[in-house]
Amino acid sequence: MSQTRKKNSSDGETKPRTSFVNKFLRGSEFMSSKAENRKESNDLETTDFHPSNAAQETATLDMAQPLASEVELGSRLEKNEPFLRKLGTTAVDRCLDLNNCRLTAADVREAVALLPLLPDLEKLDISWNDSVGGNLHLVTQQMHLVSKLKILRLGSCRLTMDDVRALGEALEVIPDLEELNLSWNSEVGGNLPLTLQKFQEGSKIQTLELVDCDLTSEDGAFVGQLLPMMQNLEVLDLSINRNIGASLNSIAQGLKSTSNLKVLKLHSCGLSQESVRLLDATFRYLCELKKLDLSCNRELGGGFEDSSAQLVTLERLEVLDLHQCSLTADDVASLTQVIPLLASLQELDLSANKRMGCSSEHLLSRLRFLPTLKSLLINSCALETETFTALAEASTYLPTLEILDLSWNKCVGGNLKLLLEALKFLASLRVLRLSSCALVTEDVALLASVIHTGHLAKLQTLDLSYNDSICDAGWAVFCQNVWFLKELTELDISLRPSASRDCGQWFRHLLCAVAKLSEITEIGMKRWILPTSQEEELEHFHQDHRRSIHFDLGEFQ
Repeated sequence: MSQTRKKNSSDGETKPRTSFVNKFLRGSEFMSSKAENRKESNDLETTDFHPSNAAQETATLDMAQPLASEVELGSRLEKNEPFLRKLGTTAVDRCLDLNNCRLTAADVREAVALLPLLPDLEKLDISWNDSVGGNLHLVTQQMHLVSKLKILRLGSCRLTMDDVRALGEALEVIPDLEELNLSWNSEVGGNLPLTLQKFQEGSKIQTLELVDCDLTSEDGAFVGQLLPMMQNLEVLDLSINRNIGASLNSIAQGLKSTSNLKVLKLHSCGLSQESVRLLDATFRYLCELKKLDLSCNRELGGGFEDSSAQLVTLERLEVLDLHQCSLTADDVASLTQVIPLLASLQELDLSANKRMGCSSEHLLSRLRFLPTLKSLLINSCALETETFTALAEASTYLPTLEILDLSWNKCVGGNLKLLLEALKFLASLRVLRLSSCALVTEDVALLASVIHTGHLAKLQTLDLSYNDSICDAGWAVFCQNVWFLKELTELDISLRPSASRDCGQWFRHLLCAVAKLSEITEIGMKRWILPTSQEEELEHFHQDHRRSIHFDLGEFQ
């Protein structure tokens, strides 16, 4: 980030002068090459330096000459340079991201020493650092110095009960907090009131994430009481807290006061059939909701039979995740009346609901009324030929579809031709997964012909793994045509764990194809056995092309 200040000269011209502090904040003086390479992956928000009013008296960047305070501040910052270099990260005036930096207790103390130097800090992320646990009080004691903090992430820090208590006290001095992430800290469970007791009505919190915190039913009830105070809440994630299903009545009542909520995640929360009824009564209050995740609640099955009508009021819903919910035939019949009316829906996950296989024909047929659908996951649903046929026909009306997963549906084998006709209309398809679909040689030969004609030109990921019935001739035809997928990055043709097999002559065709695919990085070939001659071919391939392509041959090679 280039940051410069300008001063007025006697002749009216302006000349740029880069201050020492700004050099530090943009990382030009102290950033290691490793940190520069990780700039994008760390997603650091680099913004212009704007000192707060309180800091201006001691750290003002005078336009005429550097002040002693700047030199002193620069000296203090320079002392922290080895610490930041060691972590391969940086600090800017508004963001300090130490996520997954393997901090030690000593590192935590050094990080705390940075806080007085960053009065305008808005984002502090020290997630995935075990040593934060038991030492959080060092951070919270300095929290008043970063009172402008808006984002605080403490996920997977092994927080102790004392940490939880200290955090609860500190939240009072950061009234502008908009995001709080305490996920994967089991001590939060049973102690949630200690942490969030300082939240007052009119709280600015927009995102609250408490994933896998071992929350109790009492914690769930407390969340329900707290929600009316968080009217700015947009994201609530309580996933993997299996005991809060018992207090969903309180949570559902509280949700009626969160009209700005856009994301609600209750994945694996011990929800029951009664939970569906409680949530259904809440949906009409959540008119801004865009993402709803109720997945992995196996006791939910049967709950949609009489309680799905209000789903249709979620006019802005873009993502609906109901995978592994033990949906029954009656659930599917009820959802058939609702899901096709969700005109904004872009992602639908119904996977791992094996009892819907024989009863989803009408639902899948009516997916044609979702013209903006981009992702459809229906793997492991025990589809039958009739339901697969209905899906294939509906797919021709889904021009924006980018992700399609039909894995572990055996009816696809021998019937792929039904889907291939639809694939000709799916110009946007990027991911196609057909793992363990009992595909036969004829299926991959037909797939090869579709690829050859250019109908899957945008495909990036193709999963054909665990289809052991395809003979060498089928793989040969496929490998001779796969190079037409110019944007392909991942290909998986692995055999199932119980099988192993010698590679045929098609392997040479595969190497020739890969040589023409400039984007490919990963090829799954687990349990395929390469004879010595083919091992040598692969070695020569790597030597000749010097590209980072990983051939995953598993334990056999």
